[in-house]
Amino acid sequence: MPDTPPLPDSAPAILPRHGAWSVLTPDGEILSMQAADIRRELPHWPAPMVIHAPAIARRLDLPPPPRPCPWLDLLELFAFTLPAHAAPPTARGLGMALGLAADRLDAPEADLLPDLAFEMLGRIARLRNTPEGGIRAALAWRMRKAGWAWGPSVCAALGLKDDGKLPAGLIQPDEALKVWTRLPKWEETAPRPAPAAHPVSGEEAQAHLREIIGEGAEHRPAQEAFSHVAARAFTPRATQGDPHMVLAEAGTGTGKTLGYVAPANIWARRNGGAVWISTYTRHLQRQIESELARLYPDPAVRRSHVVVRKGRENYLCLLNMEESVNIALSRGQAGDGSLIGLALVALWAAHTLDGDLFGGDLPGWFADLFGRGLLTGIADRRGECIHGACPHYQQCMVEHSIRRARTADLVIANHALVMSQAAWHALDGTGASNEDNTPTRYIMDEGHHIADAADSAFALELSGLEAAELRRWLLGAEGARSRARGLRRRLEDLLANIPRIETPLDTALMAARALPAPGWSARLAALDPVHRAARVPAEGEEPVLSNPSEALLHELRQQVLARTQGSPEGGARRSDSECDLYPMPESLHAAAQALERALRRLAEPLRTLVARLDEALETEADWLDTPMRERIAAAIRSIRRRALARVDGWRAMLGSMQANEPPTGGETPQYIDYIRMDRREGQNPGERDVGLYRHWLDPTIPFASVLAAPAHGVLVTSATLRDESGEDSTTDNAERAWDAAEARSGAIHLPSPAIRASFPSPFDYARQSRAFIITDVAHDDPAALAGAYRTLFMASGGGALGLFTAISRLREVYRRIVTPLEEAGLPLFAQHVDPMDNATLVDIMRSERNACLLGTDAMRDGVDVPGEALRLVAFERVPWPRPDILHRERRIHLSGGAPGRFDDRIARLRLRQAFGRLIRSRADRGVFVLLDRRTPSRLLSAFPEGVAVRRLGLSAAAREITAFLQAQDISADQLS
Repeated sequence: MPDTPPLPDSAPAILPRHGAWSVLTPDGEILSMQAADIRRELPHWPAPMVIHAPAIARRLDLPPPPRPCPWLDLLELFAFTLPAHAAPPTARGLGMALGLAADRLDAPEADLLPDLAFEMLGRIARLRNTPEGGIRAALAWRMRKAGWAWGPSVCAALGLKDDGKLPAGLIQPDEALKVWTRLPKWEETAPRPAPAAHPVSGEEAQAHLREIIGEGAEHRPAQEAFSHVAARAFTPRATQGDPHMVLAEAGTGTGKTLGYVAPANIWARRNGGAVWISTYTRHLQRQIESELARLYPDPAVRRSHVVVRKGRENYLCLLNMEESVNIALSRGQAGDGSLIGLALVALWAAHTLDGDLFGGDLPGWFADLFGRGLLTGIADRRGECIHGACPHYQQCMVEHSIRRARTADLVIANHALVMSQAAWHALDGTGASNEDNTPTRYIMDEGHHIADAADSAFALELSGLEAAELRRWLLGAEGARSRARGLRRRLEDLLANIPRIETPLDTALMAARALPAPGWSARLAALDPVHRAARVPAEGEEPVLSNPSEALLHELRQQVLARTQGSPEGGARRSDSECDLYPMPESLHAAAQALERALRRLAEPLRTLVARLDEALETEADWLDTPMRERIAAAIRSIRRRALARVDGWRAMLGSMQANEPPTGGETPQYIDYIRMDRREGQNPGERDVGLYRHWLDPTIPFASVLAAPAHGVLVTSATLRDESGEDSTTDNAERAWDAAEARSGAIHLPSPAIRASFPSPFDYARQSRAFIITDVAHDDPAALAGAYRTLFMASGGGALGLFTAISRLREVYRRIVTPLEEAGLPLFAQHVDPMDNATLVDIMRSERNACLLGTDAMRDGVDVPGEALRLVAFERVPWPRPDILHRERRIHLSGGAPGRFDDRIARLRLRQAFGRLIRSRADRGVFVLLDRRTPSRLLSAFPEGVAVRRLGLSAAAREITAFLQAQDISADQLS
């Protein structure tokens, strides 16, 4: 084996630990130092070895390190050593990923970092003289020239001399960056026939479940009963539009994932069809995929039977990657941090399973190291895919995923994707030109989120950002430094072959200038009365609104400013930036009419363009080869989805405003129309997006219409389908709880009643958990709230999840407690503070026994951290529904005349979800704390039977938490 190359001479190492810092000095001495001492010494040291350089800089209160990073960041070396492997960005996380002995990782000091580096460099050295080693060597050579701190060590590991010369026969570094030339190509296969309709019996499902979990596994009667009921969703449909819908509530620990996979797998194999498993978040998709290793232990076999599907915006776009690489190379070699990041992406792209940049096998910390802009620049985020005209079409990772899904048995998707796919199938009629075959069987996991997902999927938004995005999609970059390709550029190949599409295309592009032009947000802000009164513009400086869309946005903005309490510009609540559309001033009515006319002038040529492309598929079949036919079909689909559907929806909204009065009083409206102004990511203070919004009053109506009714069977499952309140102890109220569950899942809009089933959790919550409401913490005092979190997290010794209903309070608490917790040896991480995705934050918590994590609703639902890594959940206040216009209208019209009970049900279900994070196995013990002394007793039935919720002061609760968890440790020691 080649000798392991040396590390840079005298490289110090820095590792945060126990409030101080463990430091390996250039002299080889291990010291414990304070941050101030490290800041003083760093300028005199060689480049230090660290883990996650941007995070280390933040914790040392230093400016972000430049790119390329001058420090020796072990995460960069890990990304080169093990591409497409995730690891928590901690010493323990890297050590576990590299297979180091567990006792070496229990209390790591800074001297572990060189060991980690030697282990990775040794693995790289073993690639020398292999085909893979040649690619790595070429990339490392290029990265060293670009200033990569690890470049000399990695090049030495791969046998490259430090003379600036490439060995003979080595692939050229610029060619090594062009990963698209080395990726496999997909090939078309014959269309899959429609699936058969053979049923799956409950007994068959149970037998297959036992095969999956294997002999000797824990026997779960509830899991087998759940699998028996789930099989009923695979019964052949008797009537069109009347699917078999099963509502199956399965308490935490039931094992519902494998419970529904068993009948789904039988049905897919027996009938030659795919079952789509949908969940709410990408993190939950990953959890389900990992569970399926029980069904298909061999990764290669699993890849052929199981596909994870996400929206196009998540995937690497090879054309964008090529453009980014060419730009980076054109800038020269020295000091180009983007080139280093792109080289690591190229290495990852050759090893990734699916090409997902956000939530797949590219580590979640990658964007923090090289900038999120690098990833968004190479993702398919701009809606500009040219499909068959792309030179990398047959290597496209999105197309690979789509084609694999057509022949897979199980497709793991998310609610947003399956609803949008169903909507497009409905829009296209037969769906013959759609990307995915129409599923006939769905499993909707985390089914309590169906209404929320449908609310987002079927809403309409006519806002400045949305309209400006459509203009950019149609016209491309307008003088800005952008690679945005307009519609004309994307259709160049079709224009050459079908010249009759040029006239409607040019007409449409001319009409697109009615959409907001670059700089629209600043122009609107400059016209606000407060802004105009503050300064007198110079002659000729007065901003001018350039088109009808900006005129409408101005009127909407003025109505929000006039009707909301306080100033949204001053940072008020988001709900304070909303107002009702009616009564509508005449100026807004006139602006709406003008924009509707302008949008009609845009829609008509777009429709003509689509018609002529569609006509070409029929009349010019003699010369159209398969790639060109696919290209035309993709262009038609793209124009319909990205432009026509949006413009038609906007016209419908504006058309309903023509009467200049709200719907007839006393009638239940179908839609809720309102105006909202808010600040989006990337906007400057004072420049806020504003728009007209339309939501379904009951969003499960379109869900039932476009997804559930065309299906043959739908299983909706969750741990919290029903609100098991204290009122539901009688038969009538229990029936009412099921009725409410059917309403939230859309089952009430289907012809036949849903099949109902409930399976309790197998856990002994009375023994395994404790619950407290803290009575002496003021809810409106940030200092008191931060002190409470600090006290609770220290009482549990870490392993704590803090949940918040507002991001601002989360950030304030984090700022106040991060230092004292870290001084106590409890590392603190936070969603919306640490620039990592949720999955990475959860991975850190799993790997670090004493880590603490702060999060919002995304951490409340679906996070699975079994064992001692999570032993305390603290919720900052009762999670009441947000008091916005949407909720106001729904509680009026959908509460059955009991708006208070409607609010209580939402809060109880959210509390149940939060509590469900705590106990994930029979061996777990944990404590749930609610820091809201105003919590009404009627909400306490949200907690599982046997959990006695006690109201205590903070100090008394902290003592009981410590005693309970220490007793757990003693029991664990005795058992071992």
